[in-house]
Amino acid sequence: MAPISIKTVLISESVDPRCKAILEENGIRVTEKQNMTKDELIAKIKDYDGLVVRSATKVTADVISAANNLKIIGRAGTGVDNVDVPAATKKGIIVMNTPSGNTISAAELTCALLMSLSRNVPQAAMSMKQGKWDRKKFMGAELYGKVLGIVGLGRIGKEVASRMQSFGMKTIGYDPITPPEVSATWGVEQMSLEQLWPQCDYITVHTPLLPSTVGLLNDESFAKCKKGVKVVNCARGGIIDEEALLRALESGQCGGAGLDVFVEEPPKNHSLVEHPNVISCPHLGASTKEAQARCGEDIALQIVDMVKGKNLVGAVNAQVLASTFSQESQQLIKLGEAVGSVLQSFSASKKPFSHVQITTQGDCMKSSTGYMTSAVLVGLLNHESGCCPNLINALSLAKETGITVNQAHCASAGAAEGVCKVEIAATGCSYKASGSVQGGVPVLLELCNSVFRQPISLTGNLLFFKAPANPQLLSSLAGVLATEGVEIESFSAPADRSGDLWYCVGVSSLLRDLSALNSVVKDAAQLGF
Repeated sequence: MAPISIKTVLISESVDPRCKAILEENGIRVTEKQNMTKDELIAKIKDYDGLVVRSATKVTADVISAANNLKIIGRAGTGVDNVDVPAATKKGIIVMNTPSGNTISAAELTCALLMSLSRNVPQAAMSMKQGKWDRKKFMGAELYGKVLGIVGLGRIGKEVASRMQSFGMKTIGYDPITPPEVSATWGVEQMSLEQLWPQCDYITVHTPLLPSTVGLLNDESFAKCKKGVKVVNCARGGIIDEEALLRALESGQCGGAGLDVFVEEPPKNHSLVEHPNVISCPHLGASTKEAQARCGEDIALQIVDMVKGKNLVGAVNAQVLASTFSQESQQLIKLGEAVGSVLQSFSASKKPFSHVQITTQGDCMKSSTGYMTSAVLVGLLNHESGCCPNLINALSLAKETGITVNQAHCASAGAAEGVCKVEIAATGCSYKASGSVQGGVPVLLELCNSVFRQPISLTGNLLFFKAPANPQLLSSLAGVLATEGVEIESFSAPADRSGDLWYCVGVSSLLRDLSALNSVVKDAAQLGF
């Protein structure tokens, strides 16, 4: 990936001082301004290339719309619930978090709540402060030998499992992504939720908040659990249905809950917080000195590495960029954009084009189909009105425009270099082109079934035209161009010599009006690189 220029960053919340220091050490100007209103943020964000937030700043679609120069939103922590990721993606802005920064802190708080639930520690401590000595009231239970169900086996779930196994707990879990054979190496047996609910003495959730995880623990799932099951949520408010949890607590179906997160923060309905069997915290999962230092440092280092073109870590909406940091991938991206631009110049007067087929060929391009597709779309969409495509938003912009995109890869047909083939369907017309990288430069090999004798370097000003094979063609064309004040600098012809063929000439400047060629060609297109 070509380095992204980040010269100014706004930090809108309190993050570790190392964040600012690292950014400034690498030549990035940093402004810190906390507690801004939405209107203040909208007014200020237009001046910055980057924004660093924690969880309090709400980066809404309105904020993103005002961010004309913004290239990255960095969340110093896990989760990006406070960022409108689709709006950022549409505008081509990278959204990045620090996936491992608060892992240990969140895992340790989860374990603390599990232990507090088993021994009623907070309730007993409060009773002592009230001058009481009530040993019987706070009778607890050992964790040893109990079954802990872990829903979500990512970084935090894994750390919770290893710690609670030290107490002799049996750990079982569910995760739709982590392979069962992987979690088995941590001592976690995976199973379906239907199998998990009835076995658990304790349940802890560690999933992102998605449509599929909202209300994961609800009336129906509580009914399938052991009577008196205890639950912990240090992930996101809403994964456990709060009203269902309260009903389960009141009926005794749930024996206790440890909650660090809520649907609304701070919660206005205090029914759960005030329940005697609930231990609650004001979202302290990442509130340790170590986690804050780690998250602040991590987000700064991730931004710097991205700016320097080293790698991309923690991007939640730009996975396509992850494999674009080598010189070879950067050359292929230039090829994709160039081939897309060539075809865009042909379809410009025949909009809208409705279908794009992108095929990569050759072993060297086997892993590049994803970013090549985005690169081609950047070239195709680059001159759309009000459209600013990049590798991040190209696919979503194409979908929004009603363009169907298909991509494929096929084995090499003997060619030494990888080849990118693109075909577009515009109104009643179809155009196709293929190209490769030669000597580090993108070249055009074929255009609409005209295979060029020599690859055309996709640089400078190029004029493509369709005409019948004719010995006088070049001289006739040169005369028309000379009349328009344009000189021919190079000429490329196809290997075939029969029928209507596509040719290419390098020119000193682009024509003001292609209709000047009507007397000598059947169709024409031009573009400058």
